[in-house]
Amino acid sequence: MKGSQENNKEYIRSTCRLCYNGCGILVEMKNGEPFRVKGDPSHPVSRGILCKKGLASLEYLNSPYRLSRPLMRVGSKKNPQWKEIQWDSALELIAERFADTKKRYGAESIQVIKGGAKGISDVLLKKFADALETPNYTSMASICFVPGEMASRFTYGYYAVPDFDHPPRCIIVWGCNPESSAISIYNDINKAAKKGAKLIVIDPLKSRLAQKADLWLKPRPGTDLPLALAIAHVIIREKLYDRNFVDRWTTGFEQLEKHVRAYTPEKAANITWVDRDKIIEAARLYATNKPGCIQWGNGLETNLNSFQTCRAIAMLRAISGNLAVPGGELRWAQPPTENVFPNPFHHAQANTGDENHERLIYERHQKSLSRNDNLAPFARYVTPPRVVKSVIRKDPYPIRSAFIQGSNILCSYPNSRETFEALKMLEFVVVTDMFMTPTAMMADVVLPAASYLEFDSIEAPCHLPIVSAQQKVASVGESWSDLKILNELAKKLNFKDFWRDERAFLDWVLAPSGLNFEEFKDKGFLEGTKTYMHYEKYGFDTPSGKVELFPAIFQKWGVDPLPVYKELPETPFSDPALSAQYPFIAVSRKSPYFKHSRDRQIPPLRKMHPEPVVIINAAEAQKLGIKDGDIVFVETRRGKIRQKAKLSGDIDKRLIAIDYGWYFPEKKGHQLMGWAASNINILTSNDPPFNKEMGSTNLRGFLCRVSKA
Repeated sequence: MKGSQENNKEYIRSTCRLCYNGCGILVEMKNGEPFRVKGDPSHPVSRGILCKKGLASLEYLNSPYRLSRPLMRVGSKKNPQWKEIQWDSALELIAERFADTKKRYGAESIQVIKGGAKGISDVLLKKFADALETPNYTSMASICFVPGEMASRFTYGYYAVPDFDHPPRCIIVWGCNPESSAISIYNDINKAAKKGAKLIVIDPLKSRLAQKADLWLKPRPGTDLPLALAIAHVIIREKLYDRNFVDRWTTGFEQLEKHVRAYTPEKAANITWVDRDKIIEAARLYATNKPGCIQWGNGLETNLNSFQTCRAIAMLRAISGNLAVPGGELRWAQPPTENVFPNPFHHAQANTGDENHERLIYERHQKSLSRNDNLAPFARYVTPPRVVKSVIRKDPYPIRSAFIQGSNILCSYPNSRETFEALKMLEFVVVTDMFMTPTAMMADVVLPAASYLEFDSIEAPCHLPIVSAQQKVASVGESWSDLKILNELAKKLNFKDFWRDERAFLDWVLAPSGLNFEEFKDKGFLEGTKTYMHYEKYGFDTPSGKVELFPAIFQKWGVDPLPVYKELPETPFSDPALSAQYPFIAVSRKSPYFKHSRDRQIPPLRKMHPEPVVIINAAEAQKLGIKDGDIVFVETRRGKIRQKAKLSGDIDKRLIAIDYGWYFPEKKGHQLMGWAASNINILTSNDPPFNKEMGSTNLRGFLCRVSKA
C-alpha cells in the first residue's frame, strides 16, 4: 500500500534496505517528512520485527556525516582535499577517464567492485560492467552466500529454505548468529523452540541461541567440514538415514558411505576440539527428530573448505530425508519477476542456455584476472586478493582504474596494508557511498549515494523469494540512488540497453508480473509459495533428476566429487612452529549494531558498541596480566592492532574473538580515519591456499598472539 492511516497518523509502507533481509517497515510521516520508522506487522519476512539498525533509519537519513554532493579530490591521496562539483561534471569526468583507460589499456584494465549485497543495484552494476566490456567484476561472492548457494544447487538443484512455520522438530543453527544478522529468522527459531523443537547450535562463540540450545558444539574455527562428515558417518553407520528417500531419490550414496568411514567421531574430535560423544549426540538428535532443518551462515564460507563444507551439510539434509517436507528444507516457487529475480548470485551463475551469450562470457573470462586461478566454471568473478595482487604485481596485467559501489575495501579486504598500497597505485578511482570512508578518502571522485528512504526500488531478501516495494519518502542534498548513478553514467558512456530513468527500469523488472511500479506500490509485495514434495512430480533440478551426492560433472571440472577436508594454513596442526610464537587462534565477530564496516557514524548504534572489543578467555588473560577493559595488542605476522579486552569464561582458552570492520569516522583528518588501528584485516592474509572451487580466503582460524598495550 502507498500509505495508511492509524490513530490519525499517516504511514507509508516500505522496505528497509540497511542489510540484505528486506524487512517491512512503516514510515510515520509528520508535516510531509518522515518522523519515525517501525516494523510492518503485515510483511511476510519480518512480521513487524525490526532490528536496532532498522529502528535507527532516520539517523542514517539525517546524519551530519552524510555525503550530499559529488566530490573531486584536489589534494594527494596522502593528504586528500575535496572540491564539490556538479553531477553532470562528475559523470562527464568519469566517462572521459574510463573511455581513455579503455582506449589505452583495454577494457580489462578497469575493475568494477561490488560491496555488501545491495539487491537490485547489484544487478544493474553487473550490467554496467558488461557494457564496459570488462571481465573483471569483483564481489564478496567467494566468502558470502554463494558457496552455500552453489553447493545446494549442485546437490539438489535449489537453495533450501527452512520451514520454521510448520514447525520443525529439530533445528541446527550452524556458523551463524541470526540475532545479529537476521532478526526475523532469530524470532522464527525462538518460536519453533517454544513449540518443542530441539535446538543444536554449532558455533565457537556464545550467543543467546547457544545459551538456550539443547546441545551446543564449539568447533575450532574452520573445521566445520570434518564435523559435518563425522555426523554423516554416525547417521550412516547407525542406519539413521531415510532409506526410502536415499534409495529412490539419490545417486552416489555408496561412494558417500565409503568416503565418510574415515571421518569417525574420534578423528573429528581431534581435529575440531568437539567431544566425540557430543558429535554422536548431535547426529542422533538431528536424525531421529524429523522433520529437521539447518540454518547455516557466513561462518562456514570464509576458509579454503567453504564450498565443500556447504556440500557436506547439503548432503546431511538429503540423507536425513528432510528435503521438501513440512518443517524441513523447502523449495519456494518464485514470484513473477524473472527479469532480475531469482538471481541473487548473478556473478556466479551456471550456464544460461544462450549459446551466443555463453560464448561472449567465455571469451571475456579468458581475459579476466582470474583466468589462471583454475576456479570452478561457475565462479565467474574475480576474487579480492587477485585484484590487489594484479595492481601491485601487474600479474597477469595491471588494473588501472576502479569503480567501487558501496564497498570500504580498505577495511573489508584481507591484508589491508596491501589493499592500501593497491589503492595508492591505481590511476583513477570512483567510489559511491553514503558516507566518507577510508576507501573513499583515497578516491579521485566520490559520489553521494542515497539512503533507502530517498528512492523507489524493488527489494528482496537473499534467502526468501519475496519482493517488496521500497518507497521514496525524503531527500537529502543531491544524493542519488545507485540505480540512477549507474543508469546516468551509462548514458554518458553511450551504452545501449539501459533505461530512460529509474522508474522505467523498475517497470521492466516487474513486467512479468503484469504490474508497473505504481501498481506494485499499492500491492506492497509479491510472495513466492512453499512447495512440498515437488520432486515426486518433477524430480530434482539436477542432471540425474535426483539428489547428487557424487556429481559426475565435478570430476570433469577437477572438483572433488566428495568433500575432502584440508587443514587451514597457520594453525597448530599445519604450522606447529608458528603456533609456538602465536599461541591463540583468531575468529572474527560482527556486532548486531553494525553491518560490516558501516554504521559507526550512527550515534544510537555507536553508543551500544562504542569501541572495538576482543574476547579473551579469563584464565588465559590472567596469565598475560590482562584485565577486563585493558587495551591490548593483537598481532600476526602481517601486523598488529589495538582493541579493548573483554574477559569471558565461555570462550575456549585457545581462541580469541576479534571485532570486525573497525575504523573511526569521528577522526576525519587522522590517517584515513584510523583505518589501521583496530582493523582485523591488518591481521588477515590474502595469500594462498584459497578454496580451489571458488577462491574463498582464509579469514578465520589463523594464529595470533595477544599482549597488553
